[in-house]
Parts: sequence; structure tokens; C-alpha cells
Amino acid sequence: MWTNSRTAGASLRILNHLHHCCGHTGWRRGTDGRYRGLCRRMSSSGPPWRLLFFGSDHFAVESLKRLTSSWYETSSEGIVESLEVVTLSGNVPVKKFAQQNQLPLHSWPPDNLDGRFDVGVVVSFGCLLHETLINKFPHGILNVHPSLLPRWRGPAPIFHTILHGDTVTGVTIMQIRPHRFDVGPIVNQELHQVPEKCTADELGAALATKGAHLLIDTLTTLSERLAHKRNQSRTGETFAPKISTSMCWIVWEEQTCDNIDCLYRAIGSRIPLRTMWMGKTIKLLDFVGKCHITLSDQRRRPAPGSVSYQKESNTLAVCCKDGWVGFKTVLLKKRLTAADFYNGYLHQTAEGLFVSKKRGTEARQIRENSTL
Repeated sequence: MWTNSRTAGASLRILNHLHHCCGHTGWRRGTDGRYRGLCRRMSSSGPPWRLLFFGSDHFAVESLKRLTSSWYETSSEGIVESLEVVTLSGNVPVKKFAQQNQLPLHSWPPDNLDGRFDVGVVVSFGCLLHETLINKFPHGILNVHPSLLPRWRGPAPIFHTILHGDTVTGVTIMQIRPHRFDVGPIVNQELHQVPEKCTADELGAALATKGAHLLIDTLTTLSERLAHKRNQSRTGETFAPKISTSMCWIVWEEQTCDNIDCLYRAIGSRIPLRTMWMGKTIKLLDFVGKCHITLSDQRRRPAPGSVSYQKESNTLAVCCKDGWVGFKTVLLKKRLTAADFYNGYLHQTAEGLFVSKKRGTEARQIRENSTL
């Protein structure tokens, strides 16, 4: 973590005030720990660059850390001359990092940018940038996007990479274009193999690091890369919408073991998977993957959603389209182990069946209509 002393932070805040009043373009910390003003006013054709960073979440922090590290470098080969940050309201991770490292902060939307920056950098920001803002940067605005564009345009590319079982993904550095997200020309791109059984959180961390390094590589040779940028292919476009709670409902009769495994690794750490049991919503936790169940009657095919308590492993095995998947814990009124759920609920009723939400709604309507 790049945390300066309180004295250094106070000094930099004073210098930033002078920066705005006197027309300096930024500050660099020297080997003696003192900050020196950089008085270049005209846009440069090469590094070091005057950068304005737009970001919000932990994925964006990784790129901001790397830029901050380069800004602190005192060698003439550094790529960052000045670094300021635009972030959203609230205590988002990028704002916290900028405050801890005394980086000048702008609220959204920023103003008074004319002639002050060479390049913009957008990482996981979530707001569409207007053409007027984009045009204030002589070398445009770069975006670090965690997919191989044009695959998985949109706000949740990492989740959809896992959800759809992709084995290869990557990071794309593209130029921002107005009016639409993720459609600009590709400036740099790098592949990344998706590890087997990887979660969205694990993949996000790996791509954040890869994206930060690719950003530095791009800024180092930006003029050359802009000269060879390429438009995105018209084929292979896919959209990655935001993850919502509607995606967490398991449809036992339609989803395979692999489908449920991908769904859990994509969203399970943020949104628990859900099913219905006796008209109640149950959240399924601590997924253990595919289960191998031996049935007493091999000729009888269990209905999708059938639940079997496995005492030896303390697991609830549930039948899906092509097999059985297991969960160690459920959340009903409170958090229950598989044994707790079996002893307290499951063995007391003949209804050992988890029902998909759609089927549960239909069954409820049939019961209600029969009482009319």
C-alpha cells in the first residue's frame, strides 16, 4: 500500500492548491522526499503523461496502484508525470486509495480540465463519458476491460466468463468512444487461460493484475499502439449484463451438474443460489460439486429436485438434469447444516423435493384455484 506520512500528505495538499492556482501540470516526488512542480503546459507526444484516472471498485484499484507506483518513480523513464482521480460518490475503494495516497480527487462529472491532461484512463467506472469530455484528452481515453472484446461487452464480463464455462479470456485496452460502452478500437490485448474450477473472484483478481501491467505496457508505447489500433470484429459479439438475483434460482429439470457448478462459481460468493421447498425459499450454501449417489432401486429415475441426505459426508444431494449435486449448508429461517435440515425438517415430511421457482409458483396457483 502506498501510504505517505501525514506531513507528506499535508505538503502535497498545499502543492496541489498551488498547482491549480499557478498552472503547474502536476508534482513528482524526488529522491529527497520533496515534491517538485512540473510546469509543462502543452500536450506531449510521448511519456511521461499527465493522466486523469476514472474508477470505482477493487478491480480498478489494481491499475491505480500501478500508476501510482510509476508516478513515484524518479527516473527519467517514468511514464506518469501527474496523476489525478475521478470517482463516484460514496466510500468506494478507488476513493479510499486516492485519499490514503494523497492523489488529487475530482467528483463526477469533472470540470475545468482544459489543457491539463494528455490521456484519460477508465477502469471499471460504470458511467458513460460524453463526447465533449473525451475530446479534452489529446490522446483519448483508454479503458481496461477484463475480456477479449468483442466477447463479453458490458458491466459483468468476468461473471459471464465463468457462468458460460469459457476456458480462455483476457484483458483488452481499448479507446473509449461516446454513446456506447465497449465498442471502441482495440489498442492492446492479452490472452489469459481460465483455471479449472476458478471462481469469479479469483479470476477477477488475476485479470486486475494482468490489466494493470498491460496498461503500463500500453502507456509506455502509446503513440505507436494508437497508430496500429484496430476496430473490433463484427463477429463474436456477446453482452454481459449485470448479475441479478433472478439468475440465482436453480431450475433442476433444465440445468446440468456443470451448469450449476458454473453458476455457483460465478455468483455464489455474492448471491446465494436459491430453490423452493414446501412453498418457502431456501438458500443453498457451501456447494461441493457433483455427487455420486447409489439408489436402492436403480430402475426408478428420481424426479429433478429430489433430495437425498448423505450421512457419511453430511451433504444434501439434489437431483438435477443429468445427475446429483451437493450442498453442505442451507439457509431457511437460519443457517442449517445438512444434518440439521434433515433432522429438523426433511425426515418429518414425505415431501423430499426441492422445486424450481417457476414450478413452485404454478403449484401454488393450482392449490389456490382448487379452494375457490
